This record gives sequence, C-alpha cells and structure tokens, in this order.
Amino acid sequence: MLLPPQSVSFDELSVAVPDFIRYPTIRKLAERVQHETLNAVTSPAMYNAGGTSRRTRILDSLYQTPIADASVLVAITHERHPKLLLTRRAAHMNSHAGEVSCAGGKHEAGDGNNVVTALREACEETALPPNKVQLLGQLPIQTSKSGMSVRPIVALIAPDLVLVPELGEISRIFWADFETLLTQPTVEYAIEYAMQDQMATILTPSWQVDGETVWGLTGRVIASLLETGFDRQLEWYYRIQDTRN
Repeated sequence: MLLPPQSVSFDELSVAVPDFIRYPTIRKLAERVQHETLNAVTSPAMYNAGGTSRRTRILDSLYQTPIADASVLVAITHERHPKLLLTRRAAHMNSHAGEVSCAGGKHEAGDGNNVVTALREACEETALPPNKVQLLGQLPIQTSKSGMSVRPIVALIAPDLVLVPELGEISRIFWADFETLLTQPTVEYAIEYAMQDQMATILTPSWQVDGETVWGLTGRVIASLLETGFDRQLEWYYRIQDTRN
C-alpha cells in the first residue's frame, strides 16, 4: 500500500534538529537518539561531514538501515511536558490481541524502508498524517515473541493533533506521560503463557499507564528509549513463576 495523499516523499520528510528544540527533555532525547542513529549506520567521515546537513545525514542513515520485518512509530508530543503515543490493539486481531503497542506493523514491498513502514502504519491505525511528523532517528532492533524483527522509529508530533483509532485494528488511543516513565518504577506483571503444551505463569516488568498494562515488546521499546535518551537502566526479564511451596 502506498503512503496516503497527504504524505510527502522520503527525501522531503522533516527531521527535528536539536538546536531548534526549546524543551530540555526533548532536546536531550533528540541529541542522544540522533547520535545512536548516526553511529549505527553512518561512516565516521559522513558523521562528521561539515558540508552535509544533519537532516541529510539522519535521512541517509535511516535509508541505509536494513529493512526489518516490521516497524513501529515511537511518537512523542513536542511540548514542555511530552507524552508518548500508545494504542491498544483490537480484541479480534490474530496476533497480540488486546495488547498495548506503539502504532506500526509489517513491512510491505512498496514501502522501501523502515521509516515509510512506520509512518504508513501509524497513518492507517491512528490517522496521523506522515507530513505532520518530525523524525528524530531510530532505536536498536527488538525481536517480537513470534520472532519478527521490529525497528522503532522515534519522532515528534504536535500535541494538538486529532488522532482517530481505526477500529478494525485499534480499540483505543492513549498517552503515557513521558517524565513519569523516566521516574516511575516498573511493576511486575504475571501472564499465563503456553509452553510445551502446558500453561506457565511468566513474570515480567510492566508500566501501568492510564488503566493499561504496558509490557512485552512495547515495554522493551520504551526501556530502550529511556536508556538511549537518559541512561535509565532497567532490567527487562521474562521469568517463569516458581509455584512450588
């Protein structure tokens, strides 16, 4: 599926430059994420190329990144007290039904790169126009429980955008207070999981956000974001609960 008419081509996408970000939390995040993005792909000569704009170097790095099985958009509101966009998947979905996720989904042949995948899927799921997104960069690949490689694309969006859930895929759009994520302890979450034809209780960290439990791949993406941007170290584990008395 092609990008919707209101979108722009990849070369025309906006990149947020840290020097022009007024809010300290977002500026620090932008600096760290872009450093990670450039270091991961760009050659040292290109990283320090004086005649090449930061915008061009970021877009080149994102374009050069190998294509993942899926990409998600880690969308953060551009304001003094930023919020992180989250969704709850519809209960009838074949995979991850009812779970909290960032907007995103599987790569399609016409996408060309991970950024387009994330923007296309976010637009389909939440009506977020791709031309209203300012890219920051990307985070390291995460692997879903089904074995898919997932590339998180980090971006800024305006706080007053009107988003609408596509009810065929998304049952709810909600927001996580970013600064709370930076300081709030995780809560251990228990989930029943089928292992070798037996049910086991798996314990894993989670965040409680607006009545929702954020865990799994989405939790790991957030943990990666906080570590990259703010050096917040979180132990992320999956442990079988010991039921012996």
